[in-house]
Amino acid sequence: MSNDLDKIDRAILAALQTDGRMSNARLAETVGLSETPCARRLKRLENDGYIERYRAMLSRAALGLGVVAFVYVRFAVHDRAVATRFEREILAIPRILSCHNVSGSADYVLQVVARDLDDYGTFMRDQLRSLPGVTSVESSLSLREIKANGGLPLP
Repeated sequence: MSNDLDKIDRAILAALQTDGRMSNARLAETVGLSETPCARRLKRLENDGYIERYRAMLSRAALGLGVVAFVYVRFAVHDRAVATRFEREILAIPRILSCHNVSGSADYVLQVVARDLDDYGTFMRDQLRSLPGVTSVESSLSLREIKANGGLPLP
């Protein structure tokens, strides 16, 4: 799929990763095209699945979410039905920003936000530890964010 991208396609994708609300006129100017061909390329990139969706990046600070934790979740028994229930419940918890099934000593790595340490502790006690299959949980708290989701590298 990525072999179909030329220099202008990559420039469009890079510009939109920086500013997803960019007008077609500004996007066209940025990549050196007139508006109609730019709009056609953008539509093709969307239809071909290079662009999954557009969304706003919200401020954790403005929303009062001062704690970011990376949580390593382990299961004692690896039962597919239990893992499926765990994953379904994870999807319904908004404070879990991401969940990855991983190799290594943990089964899942979660990125979780909370207002403060008390809020995080309550979440761990009342929600996370009671999820299906969870037998142990280890947290690493972010001291400061060096780089946020800056977009995907383009080939």
